[in-house]
Amino acid sequence: MEWPSALMLLLGLMILLMIMGTPVAISFLIVDVIGAFLFLGGEMGIVQIILNMKESLTSFSLLPVPFFILMGEVMFHSNIGFKAIDVTDQWIGKIPGRLSLLAIVGGALFSTMSGSTIATTSILGSLLVPEMEKKGYHKSMAIGPIMGSGGLSMLIPPSALAILLASINKISVGGLLIAGILPGCLMAIFYAGYVVIRCYLQPHLAPPYDQEPVPILKRLKKTIIHIFPIGLIIFLVIGLIFLGIATPSEAAALGSLGTILIAAAYGRMNFAIMKACILGTLKITSMMFMIITGSMIFSQILAFSGASAGIIELVTGFDLPPFLVLISMQCVLLFLGCFMDNLSMVMIASPIFLPLVEALHFNVLWFALIMLINMEMANTTPPFGLLLFIMKGVAPKDTTMIDIYKAGIPFLMCDATVMALVMIFPQIALYLPGLMKG
Repeated sequence: MEWPSALMLLLGLMILLMIMGTPVAISFLIVDVIGAFLFLGGEMGIVQIILNMKESLTSFSLLPVPFFILMGEVMFHSNIGFKAIDVTDQWIGKIPGRLSLLAIVGGALFSTMSGSTIATTSILGSLLVPEMEKKGYHKSMAIGPIMGSGGLSMLIPPSALAILLASINKISVGGLLIAGILPGCLMAIFYAGYVVIRCYLQPHLAPPYDQEPVPILKRLKKTIIHIFPIGLIIFLVIGLIFLGIATPSEAAALGSLGTILIAAAYGRMNFAIMKACILGTLKITSMMFMIITGSMIFSQILAFSGASAGIIELVTGFDLPPFLVLISMQCVLLFLGCFMDNLSMVMIASPIFLPLVEALHFNVLWFALIMLINMEMANTTPPFGLLLFIMKGVAPKDTTMIDIYKAGIPFLMCDATVMALVMIFPQIALYLPGLMKG
């Protein structure tokens, strides 16, 4: 079978199964079995993919995933971040769009403790949306910042998707985690700048309100009690990796242990909460690992069928400027993001795009970081972005999906701006990993 026919068969069957509502993991399994039978030698091919499944799941680089998911589950079920948000609010002062800024700062803060965009968005939405509604905030200033900042968990470590992307493509897990820090912080700055400028020009979107002044000594005391422990967790995860003291797996284990101990110290950890955290971690990890297995085998089948080599030869034969090819790949991912969840996008696109990136001599770590930004955008891309539906669940009852779409568009523009800057100035992504190697 010629490679175009093989590619159309494998991708077409995958897309058809997903349209029919088949879970991603099962879709990969069906396509892998058919592909193995056709391209890997019949029954022997089936035996080979079983052996490959074991090999793909026993990779040491995947070990941080369940630990980072556990961190997010503990933070979500124990509610240890709520007090930190209150303390942050006391420090912000009378700035236009105060609660919207609080959502952005809170999103960046929670992102350093959780690799889950869902957990961050759910917590911020449940905590801040009712308060914003009470203060008369417009829906665009209440919903948009929470969705935007909730997606920062995709970039700012610990990011479970970054680990999966690095593991699948055989690049440095620690390097990709650290590479997300500067773009993530830049994205938060863009969000904050947009909120302040728009609320200054249109004060009715976020009416100012008076808050009882808190003495600075009291604020400092609360900061030490409620924010310093979170800073310790950040150091355990990010600091130890950056300094080269711990591997990502060791840092993830220490971060999980630290989160559990801090929740216990606050009196927010018991058997019921711990059970819920472990069950949640098992469910999410099992789903992710099933998809990882299917994706890795899918990549091998594409290679054996000749599709991967054929795509590279086709694209390089057009003699297009490499940067134009890079932009085209991002446009494809943005289109997929309108209809797929980000994990499915990564697993389908990586086996096709990464060999092409290497053939064009791009830095693979830099490209993986750009993919992560694209995945972050996919969370809020209409019509099926995951965070759009999470927000619908916590937004005021009269909020329509159109309201949510409109609220997310300015923050998508901020994301696109950061992605363009990272593409034009690669050092935004590569500077910190370079220091880490040094």
